[in-house]
Amino acid sequence: MGRVTFQPTGAVVEAKRGETLLALARNAGIAIASICGGDGICGRCRLIVERGEVRAPPTALLTREEIQAGYVLACQAEPVGDVEVRVPPEALAAAPLDQAAARFRALHPVVEEGPSFRHHPLVQKVYLELPPPTLQDNLADQERLFRELRRQLSAPILQMGLKVLQPLPRLLRRSGWKVTLTVGQRGGTTEVIQIEPGDRSAHNYGIAVDVGTSTVVAHLVDLVTSQTVDGEACYNSQAAFGAEVTRRILYAEREGPEALRQAIVEDINGLVAALVSRNGVELRDVTAVFCAGNTAMIHFLLGLDPSHVRKSPYVPAASEPSPVRAAEVGIKINPRGLLYTMPGIGGWVGGDITAGILATGLHRAKELTMLIDIGTNGEIVLGNKDWMIACSTSAGPAFEGSGVSCGMKAGPGAIERVEISSDGRVRVRTIGNGKPKGVCGSGLVDAAAELCRVGWVDRAGQLLPGASPHVREQNGLAEFVLVPAAHTATGKDIVITQRDIENLLRAKAAIYAGARILAASMGLSLADVERIFVAGGFGNYLDLKKAVHLGLIPDLPLDRIRFVGNTSLLGAKLALLSTEALAEAREIARRVTYFDLIAHPHYYEEFLAAKFIPHTDVGQFPSVSRALKGAWA
Repeated sequence: MGRVTFQPTGAVVEAKRGETLLALARNAGIAIASICGGDGICGRCRLIVERGEVRAPPTALLTREEIQAGYVLACQAEPVGDVEVRVPPEALAAAPLDQAAARFRALHPVVEEGPSFRHHPLVQKVYLELPPPTLQDNLADQERLFRELRRQLSAPILQMGLKVLQPLPRLLRRSGWKVTLTVGQRGGTTEVIQIEPGDRSAHNYGIAVDVGTSTVVAHLVDLVTSQTVDGEACYNSQAAFGAEVTRRILYAEREGPEALRQAIVEDINGLVAALVSRNGVELRDVTAVFCAGNTAMIHFLLGLDPSHVRKSPYVPAASEPSPVRAAEVGIKINPRGLLYTMPGIGGWVGGDITAGILATGLHRAKELTMLIDIGTNGEIVLGNKDWMIACSTSAGPAFEGSGVSCGMKAGPGAIERVEISSDGRVRVRTIGNGKPKGVCGSGLVDAAAELCRVGWVDRAGQLLPGASPHVREQNGLAEFVLVPAAHTATGKDIVITQRDIENLLRAKAAIYAGARILAASMGLSLADVERIFVAGGFGNYLDLKKAVHLGLIPDLPLDRIRFVGNTSLLGAKLALLSTEALAEAREIARRVTYFDLIAHPHYYEEFLAAKFIPHTDVGQFPSVSRALKGAWA
């Protein structure tokens, strides 16, 4: 029937009658997001036909302007003859991090004064030299082992699996009664996971993992020295089933959770393989994995039914799953190694937030403290050592660069900084300092704040044609030309459309409204908050002043606000290295009260008020009000 060329890769495939662009993209090795399985109902697989003709049924998922611009749904469109299509970044299911991985690896923790815990890893290796049995001391082999182990460890309840027990007599005698035991904590039980001849106590590693909705980050940790050896990151391959958690849950309800489990397990296995091979570590010496993530991500990882998480009263299958063999879910470490997960707080506030509280020490703080984790889902915690309350907001994927016309994930060529000078010149900075390819979340925040500062948008975020030559009308919609085609890596204008700004304002409004209502529910105002921790990989690259200017973060003295980086990963690492830290995390999860924003009678009202720049009530942002005097005159 013809040939289809996919840009920007230039991949070419032969098309047969009845094949859709979605199927042909897969043949070309291009992973297109399609959470509805090709039923034409999710609208995620939007491609742009640049040359040639396609046959497609009508759809309400594309606007008239988008259709005029050549957009089609890949799962519904069939080529007629030779066709050339462009795959926008937001249509890709996943992509490698490449050089951008360094931004997400979080090798150097940002938290400066977090709590410290006694070094006592969840899984450790203990070297024993046992006295051989005699007629006077004829204790059985297993009990002899347990007796000597208890002389080194406090382990009231000990157990050993049959696979470890069966070879025990021969192993002890062949090793001259000198062995290394790998012991792991499983609730109140200490399990002997494996026994090795000789002294191998110095070779013990764990993997701490932040299972994020968009990004998965893993650290290789030396469980003997507590040192972080290396880090690696990748995009979450589950993006093929939807950018948001709810869409992935809907897919799991229709098709079952297995595909989602396989996707995240393969991501983790890829990270583990990269870490051990790069550092010369034997896989058998990786004895534990500790994962922190939101409730849905942990359900997907363990293959649990997530459907009730999204339905009132939002009850998960488990908030604190017991440790399991990593091999049970397909994670490839030591075959008897253990997988731990951070206890969650509720259906929409998961273990990643428990980890964040643990890492920042919010639960020990005397002063009123707020933790804001900015990402696809925005979670907020307010409290101190006496009480804690938390909520979740659906920010959407705009902060991750998805759902934006020229958006992309934070990678080489992504615009991350925007400045507009007094004479109207627009300057941008990209990740890697190469030619611009698109704009990521921090660049979008920068651009919107700058447009506001120079008066090229009104308070509702509406672009003002005529305010600048950079603002134009295209296909009936206003857009801001961030970088003209002559200066981009794609040869096309990089623009921010009116719809992009509206998506961003919805995202920031959800977070700010949530923070305001959470404070009000305790009879407080945001001005009462003495410290704000901004967490998450995205938050780490925000320009703080511009985030306040936009109305994303409360307008407090800047010395009260601190970026704390990937606290989900840091909390997972603390728990991996200390049974004391894990016990404290469990106590945190029990202490936090979950607050349901959707049930709050004034949430929608607050949300609408926060959709303005910085807010309908500019008095809540005094520093912004002063800076903007005359901008909208």
